[in-house]
Amino acid sequence: MVKNPIDVLRRYHQEFGDTFRFFLGGLKEAIVTIDPAIVQHVLKTNHENYQKSDIQVKRMGHFLGKGLLTTHGEAWKTQRRLIQKGFSPKQLDALSAIMQDSLSDSLRIFDSKIQDGPVDIYPHMMEITFSMVARSLFGARLKAEDIDLVSKTICTVQEFIVKQTLQPYLNPVFEVSGELKKHEMMRVRADAVLMSYIQKRRSEEPGDDLLQTLMDARYADGEGMPDELILSESMQLLVAGHETSSNSLSWLLYLLSSRPEILERMRQEFDTVLGDRPLSHGDVPKLEYSTQVVQESLRLYPPFWMIDRIAMADDQVGDTFIAAGSTVIVHVYGAHHAPAHWPNADEFDPERFVKGSDKLRTPFTYFPFGGGPRGCIGLHYAMLQILMILGEVLRKYEFTVAPDQSIEPRAMVILRPKHGIRMTFNVAEPVTCGA
Repeated sequence: MVKNPIDVLRRYHQEFGDTFRFFLGGLKEAIVTIDPAIVQHVLKTNHENYQKSDIQVKRMGHFLGKGLLTTHGEAWKTQRRLIQKGFSPKQLDALSAIMQDSLSDSLRIFDSKIQDGPVDIYPHMMEITFSMVARSLFGARLKAEDIDLVSKTICTVQEFIVKQTLQPYLNPVFEVSGELKKHEMMRVRADAVLMSYIQKRRSEEPGDDLLQTLMDARYADGEGMPDELILSESMQLLVAGHETSSNSLSWLLYLLSSRPEILERMRQEFDTVLGDRPLSHGDVPKLEYSTQVVQESLRLYPPFWMIDRIAMADDQVGDTFIAAGSTVIVHVYGAHHAPAHWPNADEFDPERFVKGSDKLRTPFTYFPFGGGPRGCIGLHYAMLQILMILGEVLRKYEFTVAPDQSIEPRAMVILRPKHGIRMTFNVAEPVTCGA
C-alpha cells in the first residue's frame, strides 16, 4: 500500500468487486468503492452525513490551517460563498491577462532550460503553474526564492502527510524523532513569505486578483477576513490551484507526445479559434476538441486519485451498510478505469468525451474534480489554466519523450509521475506561406 496503493486497490476490485472493506494502515477499517450509486450518495445525495477525514481536516489542516479545504459545516459554507466570487466568469476574464503575462515570463525561462537536452517536465510545469496561481492571487510575481521555498514546502509536507496516513503506527516516532517538528518549521517559513505579501497589500492600491477578493469579502456582520484566515485560504488556493494543473499538464504532454494526429488537430483548433491573440476565459467553450483531450487525460490520470469521507451517522446505500465513524474511500482512479463503464479503459481516446457524451454516461463514473457541493471551486480556473499553457506549448514547441525511462504514477495526495517524465523540446519552425 505504501509503495503503490493504486495497484493494490485495483487487484482488490478485481477480486472482491466494486465495493470492499479493508484495514487502512492495518489499523482502521475502511470501505473502498467505485460503485457510482454509492459515490453519488456519499458525495452528493447525503453529503451532509459525510465529512472530510483526518487526512484533510487534521493532517492537512495541521499544516495548511483552517480554510476551505480543511473545514466543513457552516464555516465551510460561508467561506465557499465568499471565495466563489473570485472564480466568476467576470473575474476569470480579468485574471486571463495576469495569467498570460505570467506564462510569457515562465516560457522565456523555460526556453533557456531546454537548450541542453531532455528535461523532467514535471518540475517545470510546477514552476509555471505555481507562478501563474501566485500572480492570480497576489497580482505580482513572487520572487524566485519564494516560489522555490513555498513549492518545496508543499511537496515535502504532502509526502509527510501520506506517510502519516498510510503508516499511522509511525506517528509517535515522527514526533519523538523531530520529523513532525521539522515539517512544522517548513510550514512556518512558508507562512511568513505569504503573510508578507498580504500585509504589503494592506498599504497598496486594490488589485484585480484573488487576494483582493479575499480582502473585500464581508461576512453578514460586515466584518472582513482576518489576515490569518486570508493566509490559510491563500495557501490552500496555491496548493489546490497549481499542483493539480501541473500534474495534469505533465501527463497530457506525455500522452500527446506519441499521438501526432491528436497534436495536429489541437494545433489547428487553437489557430482557428485564437489566431495570434492570447487565450481568454471566453474562448474556452470554443476549444471543444482540446477540451475533450484534457478530459480524457484527467480520466486516465486524475489529480486526486481518491476522496475520503467519514460517516457521521449510520447509513445504508443499497446492500451496503456504512456504520457511523466508518471511512469511505471513493477510489477515483479505479472508477475512471473501470471496464464496466470505460471500454479499453487504459487507452487514451479523446473521442470518449465528444460533445453530448456526458448525457449517455452513468453519473459519477467520471469526476476528476470531485462531485456534489464540495466539488472543486476552481474547476473553471483549472481548465482555463491548463488550456492556456497547453495551447502555448503545443504551438511553440515540438516535443518527444526521452528513451530509456520508466514512467508510472505515484499516488501521494496528488497522482504524480513517480520518476518524473523526461522530454526533449525544440522550438517549432514557423510556417511560411508559399514556401
